[in-house]
Amino acid sequence: MAVQEKEHLEDAEFELPETRASIKVLGWLLAIGGSVGLFASAMLVIERIRLLEDPAYTPSCSFNPIVTCGTVMESWQGSLFGFPNPIIGVAAFPVVVTAGVVALTGAKLPRWFWLGLNAGALGGAVFVTWLFTQTTYFIGALCPYCMVVWVATIPIFVYTTGYNLSEGHLKAPAWLRKAVVESRGLIVTVWFLIIAILITIEFWDRWYLVF
Repeated sequence: MAVQEKEHLEDAEFELPETRASIKVLGWLLAIGGSVGLFASAMLVIERIRLLEDPAYTPSCSFNPIVTCGTVMESWQGSLFGFPNPIIGVAAFPVVVTAGVVALTGAKLPRWFWLGLNAGALGGAVFVTWLFTQTTYFIGALCPYCMVVWVATIPIFVYTTGYNLSEGHLKAPAWLRKAVVESRGLIVTVWFLIIAILITIEFWDRWYLVF
């Protein structure tokens, strides 16, 4: 009993301060990150429609042979489920923004909602990571608006996971919860750095095409 009480007190000491900080940070991140992701997704949908209307149209996000969204949108990877990928973002990011706004008001959302949001964020993170590998290593082009979606999706996943761990919505040992919550910014930074380094290496001999 004494050991259990000690573990409970240690968990409480970790959870209480982290919960208050975490929900505020998460709320702003969801609201702002979701808005940015929604904007980029909507622009991609608009550009895709214009391409369908006029195959000769040059998208506003196509600047050169390397930095171009046209090549990516017209690839099979750009419509993995039979429709343009950005439609998923247009449907999903409003939910993220709403969750962020609700969290900032101080309203309590149920555990099932946070777990559902976490599952969706995980799916989004896996999807954008897969798209990164496809655009970098197979398509050979970088889509600006797509990369904006990556930048929005990855922190949303990391910080939502951190919040769910700190709240106990996701069960994990106290040391793991503490490590993830306290390292959220570092995790996102390392994730971005890995992507940037891999892109730099892959396009190293083609950067002259950008200018």
